[in-house]
Amino acid sequence: MTGLVPAERGVGETAVVDALPEFVVVVFAAVTHLADPWFLFALLALGYWFADERVAGSPRRAGATAIAVVTCAYAVVAVGKAWFAAPRPPGAMPPANVPTWLPDVLGGWFRAQVLSDGFGFPSGHATGGAAAYGALALLYDRVWTHRRRLLGAGVVAASVAASRVVIEVHYLADVVVGVAVGAGVVAGGLRLAGDPRFRSDGGTASHDPTTALDPTPAFLSAAALSVVAAGLAVTAGHTGEVVEAGIGIATGVGGGVGWRFVDGDEPPVPVRIVVPALAVTGALWVGAYALADSLLVTLVATTAAVVAVVALPAVADGGRDAVLSGR
Repeated sequence: MTGLVPAERGVGETAVVDALPEFVVVVFAAVTHLADPWFLFALLALGYWFADERVAGSPRRAGATAIAVVTCAYAVVAVGKAWFAAPRPPGAMPPANVPTWLPDVLGGWFRAQVLSDGFGFPSGHATGGAAAYGALALLYDRVWTHRRRLLGAGVVAASVAASRVVIEVHYLADVVVGVAVGAGVVAGGLRLAGDPRFRSDGGTASHDPTTALDPTPAFLSAAALSVVAAGLAVTAGHTGEVVEAGIGIATGVGGGVGWRFVDGDEPPVPVRIVVPALAVTGALWVGAYALADSLLVTLVATTAAVVAVVALPAVADGGRDAVLSGR
């Protein structure tokens, strides 16, 4: 499908970026971390585990739905990249122009940020950032006001999108489409989850809309979209996209399976349980990516990690009940 999106799709943004001071580029290289997949999923997992009723009527349902929405967003990105196969800007290819004033330890970090392989349309960071922060703004609806939450989410999403252009790993078109897709995925994902604010019959949202949420349909939709992405990638021979699609399948399936253990009204997970859980799930995630050459190992490790993340509130609550019943 190469050619559906032009390889050279810039609108003059490169000239603007090249004129920016090096310090600005370094700052935006740091900003882009706000939508790194590892950062977003860690942020969402911590919210899912620790949030209480001060942030949402049903914090566990809200948190799991946010994870499901972002999983859907990455699945859509995987479909888009496999379908369009549009290359990144030349600036994403080596060598990297590392500022001479950066310390050596930061030079390596900067080089890793501004060099990127794979396809460029749409931007995964822009899509994931818009989906994650948009979902959090709508689902954690007891924090601040509705307007302030959406404004904050918009500022972060826009900053991340801009960062991808400034560090020259995406064209402006990639991030604009990415933000739009991310926003659309939020609406679609919340509708799939049963959010009354997005009901097709025009019903009125309840006082606590998060109490009606079920993230399972969104998780399974993400898995299905990732299957489509995998099929497109295999057909076109895009090995890297096959791995990404496989991770999407595993994440969607793992989320759906993990949620089957959860009632949705569990209390926050105690820190003493979260710490070892982070060690285990973190090791599984690292293993999944480190052993990406073995797709089967990657799928199994990712599925296990996501099941553990989503099921943890139920496991912790079951352990607490066992302790209390034994007294």
